[in-house]
Amino acid sequence: MKFLVTGGAGFIGSNLVAALLKRGNDVVVLDNLSTGKSVNIEPFLASDRFSFIEGTVVDPQTCLLACEGVDYVFHEAALVSVQQSVEDPVKTYETNIKGTSNVFLAARDTGVKRIVWASSTSVYGNSTVLPNVETMPLNPLSPYAASKASGEMLASAYSEVYEMSIVSLRYYNVFGNNQDPHSYYAAVIPLFVSKLLKGQKPTIYGDGEQTRDFVYIDNIVQANIKAAIQAKPQASGRAFNIGCGVRISINELYSIIAQELGSSIKPEYTAERTGDVRDSVADIQAAKQTFEYDPVINVREGLRRSLEWYKKNLG
Repeated sequence: MKFLVTGGAGFIGSNLVAALLKRGNDVVVLDNLSTGKSVNIEPFLASDRFSFIEGTVVDPQTCLLACEGVDYVFHEAALVSVQQSVEDPVKTYETNIKGTSNVFLAARDTGVKRIVWASSTSVYGNSTVLPNVETMPLNPLSPYAASKASGEMLASAYSEVYEMSIVSLRYYNVFGNNQDPHSYYAAVIPLFVSKLLKGQKPTIYGDGEQTRDFVYIDNIVQANIKAAIQAKPQASGRAFNIGCGVRISINELYSIIAQELGSSIKPEYTAERTGDVRDSVADIQAAKQTFEYDPVINVREGLRRSLEWYKKNLG
């Protein structure tokens, strides 16, 4: 089988590429390296089963070229910063909505069997009903969240009108190897680790009692591959939560990381960020039933696996 991974030089994409090559699959990566890093794909360059196209999903012809001869597409390319989307909604639209449509239509025109693409828990907004269930109404609170909700609607419409198979995965708070604390979108775990390793005080936005469903990268990779290869036909056009189904506060998360690193540094607290949701946790029953998703690595085990990489790369 041959796979295309858009955004394959990024955090999630590069981990997905590594898993696919390990399975013995052929992999094409499309990435413009605006947020992805060439260092993330360097380990794959020696493989004759790997090829790289430097380009953007905003260009329809590039998408067609990348999809040629491909069986399955993993669409990870996106602008993923809530704050950046607030500051530059037009660029977010160009990449996350227009670019996503380009990938979907290129896959249609080249006969791709199925597309699995990265949506987000942010589509739920500040839901007071927890856990989040896929049948709940969407309430995006930022241009980024709105772009993901729009992508889901495109996936549903294209699956219906063009008889395509497009599966949307609503990622919760992903962490693990290759996550960059210095990017515009800097996730909380590598930020905490990077600051503590330097003896600096990390910043917590708000009171720290907001909760998240943190999910280790290997669980995300598993969900993508299972959704592509073994999802039931009724998965087409639908969205699925991909988390662990466990909520943890930012304060509790910080305490675990500080304890693991043997640090007594206290964090600094500042104002909440515009567009951030208060609480989120996934109901993952639909993903379990439809393609046997099983998040076997919990937050503590994921942190233990991640910390050695973080110490080598984020210090």
